[in-house]
Amino acid sequence: MLFVVLPGQAAAQSDADPLLQLLDVLRAQGTITVEQYDQLRRLHPNTHLAPDGPQPWYQRFQLRGYTQFRFSEVLSESGAPLEMPSDRSVNANESFVIRRGRFILGGNVTERLAIYAQSDFNASTGATDFSLQMRDLYADIALDDAKTFRVRLGQSKVPFGFINLQSSQQRGPFERPDALNFAVEGERDLGAYLMWAPAPIRARLAELVSRGLKGSGDYGVVAIGAFGGQGPNRADQNGQPHWVARASYPFTIGARHIVELGVQGYTGRFVTTTQAIMVNGTSVTPARSAVGERDARVAVSAVWYPQPFGVEAEWNWGRGPQLTTDAQRIESAPLNGGSFQTHYRRTGPRGAWMPFARWQYYDGGRKFARNAPHAAIDEGDIGLECAPWSELKITTVFTHTFERNRTSAYPYTTTRNANRLGVQVQWNY
Repeated sequence: MLFVVLPGQAAAQSDADPLLQLLDVLRAQGTITVEQYDQLRRLHPNTHLAPDGPQPWYQRFQLRGYTQFRFSEVLSESGAPLEMPSDRSVNANESFVIRRGRFILGGNVTERLAIYAQSDFNASTGATDFSLQMRDLYADIALDDAKTFRVRLGQSKVPFGFINLQSSQQRGPFERPDALNFAVEGERDLGAYLMWAPAPIRARLAELVSRGLKGSGDYGVVAIGAFGGQGPNRADQNGQPHWVARASYPFTIGARHIVELGVQGYTGRFVTTTQAIMVNGTSVTPARSAVGERDARVAVSAVWYPQPFGVEAEWNWGRGPQLTTDAQRIESAPLNGGSFQTHYRRTGPRGAWMPFARWQYYDGGRKFARNAPHAAIDEGDIGLECAPWSELKITTVFTHTFERNRTSAYPYTTTRNANRLGVQVQWNY
């Protein structure tokens, strides 16, 4: 993690005594918050801040990020070539891939206003090339001094699903399970949300991330709001926002363990992009409603944080746009699916090690794909994540696909009994 340093600030830091240097390290590691850092510096007799004066705005901003460098190889498969919508490294024509190249700038402008901006230097626009893309750009406005109530405005993650809110920087498996991610591919959208969480719970949520326990971050104990519904960096198509609500609470069990239980749901109408396809020798463009089809889901989440053994489980049910079996039109159809993951985290002189296993299942439409074809997914992963240092993480994953159908082009053929191996190196800064 890097801190933005301007002239004058560097001189002050160079004169800092060992205690102030220790505070700088703890802040950089995320062990203490910016607010705690400010309070401790004001108590120090040699502080360069006025005893009751606010910290300059430029000292409140952080520049950080991570990059994921990946290689995948399909070892065997039956049927159609394996297709992974969210992982372009699973491709016969690909070798090495930078999956994510994230840079984040954020901080507290004032005690009531915080901003967050994240860009991806290796985003895909759907073509063969990659580009620089906005991932997040939002403001958090605190409605009270304790920041118990916050309003979030801008492009940010939609509060639906623990696995969607958890950063890819924290996750063990390479990609999110499709059952929850197909609800909000890209995880983000333009929206407005009201979030509530008591200060002690906000501190607990932050600790679950800073301690490497695979937390999802602070999205409130309760969040309600509305979002465009068409996905990140896309214009709305019907002028009707989706409405979403989420409640999730991290309980403590004994002196050590933390369990988080959550429930969430959203409702709206989604306008699917259509494309002409050849059906029995005839070109057909599936018919759809101009205002979109009904798109509504409810999901439950349960997380036992790894100390050292952990479990993540989520399932969702609902209805969403799906191409009919005769390929003539798009209608709202039932869907369901979820995932179950176990992992075991150990730390020692050689860093942190976490073996994990995950199973995912989904049966329903993929609304973000052209024509919203039906998707059938049954897949399992076994992997090992090792982080010899906080700035480096190496993950190896073996995946067996029992069944997965292609959703990029008609006739949406199916792959069965596919085996693949992937290796990823992630560096944090």
